Amino acid sequence: MTPTDNSEDSYFVSKSQRKRDMTALQDLGKMLTEYTPARLAKVPMSDNLREALTEMHRLTANGARARQLQYIGRLMRSEDAEVIRAALEALTGTSRAETARMHRLERLRELLMEDEASLTELANLYPDADLQRLRQMRRNAVKEKAENRPPKAFREIFQMLRELDAAASANTSATPGNEEDEHE
Repeated sequence: MTPTDNSEDSYFVSKSQRKRDMTALQDLGKMLTEYTPARLAKVPMSDNLREALTEMHRLTANGARARQLQYIGRLMRSEDAEVIRAALEALTGTSRAETARMHRLERLRELLMEDEASLTELANLYPDADLQRLRQMRRNAVKEKAENRPPKAFREIFQMLRELDAAASANTSATPGNEEDEHE
């Protein structure tokens, strides 16, 4: 290959870059070993990699674990690392969409704590919401805050909002097209 060859097939990757890529894949494989097989069942991967990860949990000798980790790193080369990373982010809840959802629910809770009239907005967002229960939890949360008690009701409000949001998103994904109508 000559330096003047500009075809797309001549894309050059340095040896150092290849090593960094392989190390990153091995680190991802090492991260996979920290999860239980039950949690890994939700991560898309080849059967060979799944078996190697299961075997890693059975090994106790340090030398054997190191060799198995090298083998997992080698198997990772044939995997789609981005799909695995996205699945791990979804498992750990660190995805941007999940974080944005949690922030939105926290804003809703704060809005509810500031003004009880925001219950009508919550009723519009979540028609299945138990408004009487939310109103009672809000009163308890305000009372807890005034008395400097632990925020049990405050947390319960968030849990209820999270359940309502999960149910609403399940309903909108089951019937496409409703999501556009809700935002108008």
